[in-house]
Amino acid sequence: MATENKNLSEYDKDTIPNAKHLRFGIVVSEWNSNITEGLYQGAETALLDCGAQASNIIRWNVPGSFELTYGCKKLIQQEKPDAVIAIGSVIQGETKHFDFVCSATTQGIKDLNVQLNVPVIFCVLTDNTMQQAIDRSGGKHGNKGAEAAIAAIKMAVLGK
Repeated sequence: MATENKNLSEYDKDTIPNAKHLRFGIVVSEWNSNITEGLYQGAETALLDCGAQASNIIRWNVPGSFELTYGCKKLIQQEKPDAVIAIGSVIQGETKHFDFVCSATTQGIKDLNVQLNVPVIFCVLTDNTMQQAIDRSGGKHGNKGAEAAIAAIKMAVLGK
């Protein structure tokens, strides 16, 4: 397991560019909100810790992870951020729906990164169980949202 011995929330602030003058969009899936809210909190906290101004963090909600691609695209067009974080959580169920949603969401976010000139950071948990999602959204493995925020800062600076 990739996160078994890693805390996703840990980063060396001295190696992260200052985010004071950057604008960030965060698109959050409302599905599995107990997980996505934790991821959002991790992302927002890390952005603020690295100098981002609260007024430069724009949050939009979408119904589910499948809708993240469209939400990110519209946010980029309307708000002109330097980077966007797509936050979602898809948990394995008894049907193939999990596979279709995960694949479409991954491909959609990849397509945005290829087609647009704004980095879109993939912060979509695709877990087998609710416990795995809890562990990665503020639980024993830290918070994938914080990791996504650091990636967003680095990619925003790369794009400037």
